Amino acid sequence: MDKEVCMSFRRRVALPAALVLTVAMAACGAKEQAAVAVKTGPGVDNDSISLGVLTDMTGPFKSSALLRIKGYELYLSQLNDRGGVCGRKVELKLKDHGFDVQKALDGYFEIEPEVLGLIELAGAPMTAAIEPDLMQTRTLTAPASWAASLLGNPQMMIVGTTYDLDVINGLDYYKRKGIIKEGDTVGHVYVDGSYGGNALEGSKFAASQWGLNIAEQKIGETTADLTRQIGELKAAGAKAVVLSTVPQQTAVAVGVAAAMKWDVPFMVNVVGFDPAILETPVSAAVQKQVSVVTSVAPFSGNAAGAKEVAAAFQSKYPGEKSAIYTVHGYAVAMAYTAVLEKACKANDLTRDGVLRAFHDTNGLDMKNLTGALHFSLVGRPSSTQSYITRPDANAPGALTQVEDLFESELVKAKGTRAK
Repeated sequence: MDKEVCMSFRRRVALPAALVLTVAMAACGAKEQAAVAVKTGPGVDNDSISLGVLTDMTGPFKSSALLRIKGYELYLSQLNDRGGVCGRKVELKLKDHGFDVQKALDGYFEIEPEVLGLIELAGAPMTAAIEPDLMQTRTLTAPASWAASLLGNPQMMIVGTTYDLDVINGLDYYKRKGIIKEGDTVGHVYVDGSYGGNALEGSKFAASQWGLNIAEQKIGETTADLTRQIGELKAAGAKAVVLSTVPQQTAVAVGVAAAMKWDVPFMVNVVGFDPAILETPVSAAVQKQVSVVTSVAPFSGNAAGAKEVAAAFQSKYPGEKSAIYTVHGYAVAMAYTAVLEKACKANDLTRDGVLRAFHDTNGLDMKNLTGALHFSLVGRPSSTQSYITRPDANAPGALTQVEDLFESELVKAKGTRAK
């Protein structure tokens, strides 16, 4: 009913028709409430909200990207079954860049006008190339990265803690277990760039506070032979080694150590692990010597959220293998759509409205898929807690949870020193 008809109806209905009046007025009120317009922007129409995925679906990081996409799809299917956001289904627009910067730029400029935001932007070189335009278009973007260098961008949604804090938490675990102590040398093999450089900041900070010595070994993303690097760390008497490497290099490093009969423990950033490693000749050594530190719950973890993801995955993709990347995708989708729901309540699904909702989101309960998320402080990680896991060929997702979410006292100290 339009407003004039509603008012006429109210005037004409007699008192004995109270029940009919109640129903009719409810209908009028519902219609008038629906008339309150939700402001919309790119990627939003009356039926759907489109989010972009700009990732590596055919290049060197294909396996992790495809599993993350399944995580997004799992969560969004559940969300859409509940009615979506603001009565609109949330949909994905996928674009493959094959880990090529020019393809990423071309893909970005193609889909940017068609999406409200980017639920994934993968690859440090691609992110660096696209980031200036994101600032201008005010597009909320979830990078497939935990690099601290992205924290200064108010458009970046990093779900979980940064590489440096993960490393501190990982070394804290080793310290509590008596694997390292004051005066010991810890090796750190790291890929040059925002990932490895940020991870190294964590080991250096821990060393400065705990009286450790850090033996650095910088490598490139394509370095294939790590014999020299591992040999030098063994000669330096390293009690443990941090690996901030790509998965292939993780396998090579552990394999070299095993060939040298060096039974040293390795702490690996989660992006340096891939379940495929456990299908190689170094599988036994990896399962024996490696721990993986991650701010995202493992697929086979004890967290309520992880169990939810595992059940949904097995139902939708029976017989298929999964990994922690699916959990990551699910967690990002959960966080991103929570922001959209907050923007909906403010009747503003423009990019500016979404950014306001993003910066106003704090204490977001993630069912322990990650720690509770806080997005209001630009320059600070959304979470500072990590899991410790171990590679396990028999576990779904190939990682077994060793220690629940925790935060080193040193991480807290580092946070108080951050500006």
